[in-house]
Amino acid sequence: MSFESRLADLGVTLPDAPAPAANYVPFVVTGNTVYVSGQISMDADGPILGKLGDGMDVPAGAAAARTCAIALLAQVKAACGGDLDRLERVVKLTGFVNSTLDFTDQPKVINGASDFLVEALGDAGRHARSAVSAAALPLGVAVEIEGIFQIK
Repeated sequence: MSFESRLADLGVTLPDAPAPAANYVPFVVTGNTVYVSGQISMDADGPILGKLGDGMDVPAGAAAARTCAIALLAQVKAACGGDLDRLERVVKLTGFVNSTLDFTDQPKVINGASDFLVEALGDAGRHARSAVSAAALPLGVAVEIEGIFQIK
């Protein structure tokens, strides 16, 4: 089953790859590796704003992280000329969580992205990962995630 079919089964349609918001490129391909710039939490209504530990709970943060994973896959699809099935595996994610100083559940928030990638891609979605706190993120978003991917 193709990755696009698996996404469709989950009710997910990849959006167009988001354009960069500043002076950088959304991804770099070198050899069979794609480095995707940080993707912020965003849905159809715009940026998902919030600070974990101050008005935003872990389930809402995990849902925000899931939107980052969808945007990461949209960038990978663009890097692969529109053919997501060139993706071999997710190598590594680095997740940044906008959180208070005493918030310690960053891994649970980034699980929203990790769980989605495994659900959507199977074993190809399993990856190494870091989940860190940030005092603030661009535009006040709740989560930003960057990724490294292996392609054919």
